[in-house]
Amino acid sequence: MPPDLDNPASLWPTMPSEAQPEPQRWVWAAMDPVDRQQRLRELATWVDWLRATFELHNSIPPCWYRHPPVVEHLTALYAGWIRTYAGEQVPGRELAEADWINTLHAFTPRLQLAACATGMHQPPPPVPPVIPGAESDFDSYLACSETTNAPAVHPAAAELLRRADDAELPL
Repeated sequence: MPPDLDNPASLWPTMPSEAQPEPQRWVWAAMDPVDRQQRLRELATWVDWLRATFELHNSIPPCWYRHPPVVEHLTALYAGWIRTYAGEQVPGRELAEADWINTLHAFTPRLQLAACATGMHQPPPPVPPVIPGAESDFDSYLACSETTNAPAVHPAAAELLRRADDAELPL
């Protein structure tokens, strides 16, 4: 039976009561193919609910699952949603739900794909080839750059010294 998109609790993953494993991280590459497919179906069900509930039809393209960066962002949102709405209440986190909604809205621009806005999937552009010598150029940068070789100095160190000097001055 398909989940009831009007009832968010129906979207929570169900497990046999005798074996409630510890929540797993969603690392797609580390999943075996069967688990990956099952979890992608779980994510897809939740994304359908998300698109309907938050009126994100124009923000999340129907082909979202074909775009790994979008899948990763939606995965992070889903994992956060489960922790926020199904997790233990934590003192000091009374606004966790509002924080999650703020995070959703902060992520929304990253879910949009102009190429697929019409509803027709467009493959992502090919990854540019590695420029010959780029690795050695990077290694040279690491070895010679002021940015990577300057002595460690905390940006607030001068302010801390000034305050310490001010505290020692007689009034």
